[in-house]
Amino acid sequence: MLGTARRKKETAVSLPATVPFAEAFKVWVKVAAYSFGGPAGQIAVMHRLLVEEKRWVSENRFLHALNYAMLLPGPEAQQLATYLGWLLHGTGGGLVAGTLFILPGFVSILVLSMLYAGFNDVGFVQAVFYGLKPAVMAIVATAVVRIGQRALGNRLKVGIMLFAFVAMFFFNVPFPLIIIVTGLSGYLAGKRWPAAFDARVPLAAEADGDTAVADQAAQIRKPDGRYARRVLVICLALWFGPLLLLGIFLGWDHTFVEIGRFFSQAAVVTFGGAYAVLAYIAQQAVNVHHWLAPGEMLDGLGMAETTPGPLVQVVQFVGFMGAYRHPGTLPPMLAGVLGAILTTWVTFVPCFLWIFLGAPYIETLRGRHALTRALSAITAAVVGVILNLAVWFSLQTLFGAVNTVHLGPLQLLVPVWSTLDPAALLIAVGAFVALFGLRWGIFRTLALSALVGTAVFLLRPV
Repeated sequence: MLGTARRKKETAVSLPATVPFAEAFKVWVKVAAYSFGGPAGQIAVMHRLLVEEKRWVSENRFLHALNYAMLLPGPEAQQLATYLGWLLHGTGGGLVAGTLFILPGFVSILVLSMLYAGFNDVGFVQAVFYGLKPAVMAIVATAVVRIGQRALGNRLKVGIMLFAFVAMFFFNVPFPLIIIVTGLSGYLAGKRWPAAFDARVPLAAEADGDTAVADQAAQIRKPDGRYARRVLVICLALWFGPLLLLGIFLGWDHTFVEIGRFFSQAAVVTFGGAYAVLAYIAQQAVNVHHWLAPGEMLDGLGMAETTPGPLVQVVQFVGFMGAYRHPGTLPPMLAGVLGAILTTWVTFVPCFLWIFLGAPYIETLRGRHALTRALSAITAAVVGVILNLAVWFSLQTLFGAVNTVHLGPLQLLVPVWSTLDPAALLIAVGAFVALFGLRWGIFRTLALSALVGTAVFLLRPV
């Protein structure tokens, strides 16, 4: 679709070794299947598969792509997958990687939404996924350690990482503000202490044979005005075309049009991850549009947290229930399915727009020392962000109750120690040992953890 530009406008990647598209497809299927646990776990899975196991993408290039994805509105892990797929196989690779990343979560939440609307009970999911959450904790912890070892080369970067962690975890500082501050600090401090912000592994030091996409390889496409206009036209048509048609044929006050318009707006303000925008979505869905009853947003969030895919996929549940309860002339269940499809469409089409439009420009920034040092500081901050997500996720997984205490601007998450789940803790420790110590693969670790967790959940006294 977007990859039909004239060849003379493209600069093809000169890869030392070509990754077969079919093999990459299999890996993206794995990434999608293992994408539990929110962005921290999903980023960890991609790092493990593409950087450590397959060695298709270098550490520097992975972090460079991650820095860009973290700056964008929308789910950063899905956009990182799209970027890396684009890097390996152009537009087609980006479409496959990004779409497959969404697909398992979409199908899972659609089925659960139908069961929820029809039977109002999704408790069986708890038994299946009880053991997966602690295993995802271990994957995230492993990623923090391994990415930190590569991205934090000195005390200054460790300090930046700790600043980002403390700012988010204890003071709830907005993520975009942290990125702006650390990026500007890296840009300015890099002029005074350039060695402190240079990459630990110089770009030219990575041998071409080490990775299929080496850091010194040319980008897939140089920035080009005609290509950028084509991306804008196609993506904007795909994004807003369905809304225009729905408005013309169904009326501008129809539920489908309201759903498409509302979630199109939400798609461009979801900076800092799904949690930053969920409160706003819940308030609007309950109090303004009357799509959900009070408390139902938590049920949808539980679906998103225990199924693969980005956490922001919870909006699909909101769109389903909104259309189900305001079906117009359609059968409620059919209206709900169409509402879920529409919500997913307007939420993720913008993600492909940001990547396909911006990635060629972002690739040209690699190797420019001033900007590279700014991104190096952002990378250190990103480690702190992942650590923040890891600690938050661990508290929610291991404890049945976590209280939030506010002391002025300071925010403390205090677990209720009597609600500690010993079985979940043991599964998490075992998974960490398997991954970090025994070097087990992700699938083997997740499968065994799910099996043990299901047995514990079903056998423990009610």
